Amino acid sequence: MTDHALRLLRQSRSAAELAAFPFEFDLDRADHGEEVRLASGGPLTPVAGDGAGGTYFVCADGSVLYADSEGSAGIIGSSADEALEIVIGLPGWHDYLDLSPADGREKILARVAETEDEIREYEDNNDGNDGNDGNDGNDGNIDAERAELRGTLGLPERSPVELIGMLHTALLRTEPDFLLLNAEEGGAYERLDPHPRPPLWEPVLARGRADLATLRAGGGPAAWDAVARDPLRRRLALRAAQFDRADGDLDLLRHLVRYEAQSSMTDELRLGAVLVGLHGLAEDLALLHEVRDTDFDTACGLSELPGPGDTGADLRQWALETDASMFGTEPADEPVFSWTELARDQGMTELARVALIRLLDEIELGQYLLRAPGGASEPLDTSPLRALSREFQELGDLFQALRAQRLSADLQDTAWARVSARLTQARLERELGLLPRATATLTTLRATLTDPRDTSLRLWHGVNLGRSIAEEHYALTRALADADLPEEARALLASSDAILGELSGNAAAGVRELAEETAERVRDLG
Repeated sequence: MTDHALRLLRQSRSAAELAAFPFEFDLDRADHGEEVRLASGGPLTPVAGDGAGGTYFVCADGSVLYADSEGSAGIIGSSADEALEIVIGLPGWHDYLDLSPADGREKILARVAETEDEIREYEDNNDGNDGNDGNDGNDGNIDAERAELRGTLGLPERSPVELIGMLHTALLRTEPDFLLLNAEEGGAYERLDPHPRPPLWEPVLARGRADLATLRAGGGPAAWDAVARDPLRRRLALRAAQFDRADGDLDLLRHLVRYEAQSSMTDELRLGAVLVGLHGLAEDLALLHEVRDTDFDTACGLSELPGPGDTGADLRQWALETDASMFGTEPADEPVFSWTELARDQGMTELARVALIRLLDEIELGQYLLRAPGGASEPLDTSPLRALSREFQELGDLFQALRAQRLSADLQDTAWARVSARLTQARLERELGLLPRATATLTTLRATLTDPRDTSLRLWHGVNLGRSIAEEHYALTRALADADLPEEARALLASSDAILGELSGNAAAGVRELAEETAERVRDLG
């Protein structure tokens, strides 16, 4: 982490004034205007701003994140010193966000020269009107001002081409570790730059592709065991084989399938069976039937396998049909949740989080546009919302899980579905410590229970849903008591007892002990 130049800037008022104009790095403008945070939860310290409402933040590793006032953000330097090198060496850096070293020296220098000529012209036109006495010798001379500030801060002189390379490298580091969010609403800032990134599946599948290459290199079953015995590596290798199919893979696929059967029924086991079946050999039916008989779940999952007396052609036909309906050869066609789950399992938490937040933002924006006057005529698919909530919970990101859950609850079209969704919403709010919100959510839930217009809830009193409703009411009552909110706790306890009183004997049986413990806790409040 290098912040030597930033410390010098803070110690020199004249240098700070020069950094503020014309280089738009103003230490007195460090207020961003809205609360923001990193999706990763890492610390974020505002250090400067510019005249357009943008803000420079220093992250935990020293990287500098710039956020503009229009909802875009990106890393512009690996340290404060590097960021200062860029904003001083490229005073028009905002205009170069689309440039990369691949554009070549000639194009880069031409773009920089054009922008800096405009800056010089602006300074010339405003010389004498800026309140200076005209004796500093630098009025209207961006080159002299740059040289002076570089010298004061001890920054090296670099060519625009080198600085563009540094800026480009920094921008590409923005995601996944430095995704900026609106702290209140949870939506992500857009990328500051237009540069393409690798698709999600590429880093997620990298290890599997490497292992598949190793498996293909030879060695036989003994050498394959290092991958086959590791559940995660085995899954990744099977996924890699899905998108890179080779005629010579049959033996290693058989080996992987035998081991994958030990994990019971999984998507990768079905995939492995399909990849084996595509070779169309009748002798593989015995292996696949043996795998199918591993346990009850696997027997159900592979129940449509051809029978023992069928032919290799029958096996291949089953594999082709299953492949077409469930798998395929294009990684881009896989559901995003396939990749986020594999990313999470490999410890690529932030990579998964970014993909999920971007998907949630897209759905939320689609719903906003749909409701707006003259908005979209085709509703966006909102079916991923429940899965999004679950995936965020798996990541431990309850804030984003709640965001997805609230939107999901708002869009349910039956009373049963609304109550189920609100129940999960109330739990997430409680776990986040948002007790008044959770209380309000349960109030809405109870109103839905008594709505006579929807008959989908007519049996809620005697099923698991009823028990879960009562349990969440008592859990929230306990949380209110623990938060020393006696009036709220007593009020919700009365509602909890009313819910319990409506449950059938079987549904209520498992809740009575919880009810008694909660009532005792509320009585302890005095």
